[in-house]
Amino acid sequence: MTAFDRLGVHYRYLDTGGDVVGLDDYLRSVVTAIKELRPHFVLTVNHLGVDREGVLTGLLSRMDIPLASWFVDNPALALALFARPAAKKTAVFSWDADNLDPLRQAGFDNVFHLPLATDELRFKPGAVASTVPVFPTSQSGQPIPPSPSSPLNPSGHPWRARVSFVGNSMVIKTAKRLEFAAPPPRLLAAVPDVARAFGQHPEWSVRVFMAGHYPHLMEDFEGLNTPERQLAFETAVIWESTRQYRADCLGRLLEFSPVIVGDEGWLATFEGEGTLWRRIGELAYYDQLPGFYPLSEVNFNCTSLQMKGAVNQRAFDVPACGAFLLTDYRAQMELLFDPGSEVAVYADPDEVPELTRHYLDHPGERLRIAQAARKRVLNEHTYVKRMGQLLEIMRRTFG
Repeated sequence: MTAFDRLGVHYRYLDTGGDVVGLDDYLRSVVTAIKELRPHFVLTVNHLGVDREGVLTGLLSRMDIPLASWFVDNPALALALFARPAAKKTAVFSWDADNLDPLRQAGFDNVFHLPLATDELRFKPGAVASTVPVFPTSQSGQPIPPSPSSPLNPSGHPWRARVSFVGNSMVIKTAKRLEFAAPPPRLLAAVPDVARAFGQHPEWSVRVFMAGHYPHLMEDFEGLNTPERQLAFETAVIWESTRQYRADCLGRLLEFSPVIVGDEGWLATFEGEGTLWRRIGELAYYDQLPGFYPLSEVNFNCTSLQMKGAVNQRAFDVPACGAFLLTDYRAQMELLFDPGSEVAVYADPDEVPELTRHYLDHPGERLRIAQAARKRVLNEHTYVKRMGQLLEIMRRTFG
């Protein structure tokens, strides 16, 4: 919406209302907004606001209003429960180019690649958090005041770090999905091994991967007798795969006394919080992260395995702040940045300690890469650019 404001695009924002607003009331608000605004199309993110039964898409088809849906998370998980995800005059955009063919196979005729981006007016050098910085917390949840003499926080600023990582541990999220899926004992016991193998394989669908590599488990999987339970299990495998991967990568950073920003699951992942590493509770994306990234010499990134070829949000937000990022290599990265000169990458977790040490010891190199990345982001990877691209594609496709 901020990008549309800056582009001078007239729009009306509708809140789906979650479980509070009924479908009939929601659809009436959609029809009212369409009659008042007479829009060229309706835009949603991750198909939010589109009901699973296809009532909204049917309504839009009858009114001859195109629908644009931009997926910034795994569309297979978002669409799994939809009876009729595709509709006439629907354009689907995916941040991950690996999803384009599967989306076409799902019945979508107009499928486009639209990577993530950043709001460069929010994520910028010198950004100041709109709220008071939070202090790191102990395992009991009590705030730990910064100490200028502490080797983990030599500057005394609670956000200052030589190396930091912002992200979810996936510990709690995985457990909740498994609790909902309630898999039988054999299937539950296989989750760590299936997740590990899935993370190392290019296949993006857990269901397809299991059928090909763990066929003896498919009877148990099919025995999860509702689509919701099966989807919860597939999601749990993806998140457990990400949990293992992040624990492996960040475990190699402990020698640098990192700051980890995230949920309490990190306390169950690593020992020595407060001595070997520091934890800061989750920070607000819009109001706090723009002020956090510039306070780290090395912002570390390890991408969620819901995307095996695409780059995530931090690849754009961190350099937009003028800060330095060390991230894992992704195949689609070269469509967006020049690895080595605009982004520092590691191809394998084994490389993490050496590369981290190298960049900590070479601040001039960090600065050159950060400046080059910021220039590329400002030129090509802002939400104003992305919304301009989306508008042009919708114009070309539907007139």
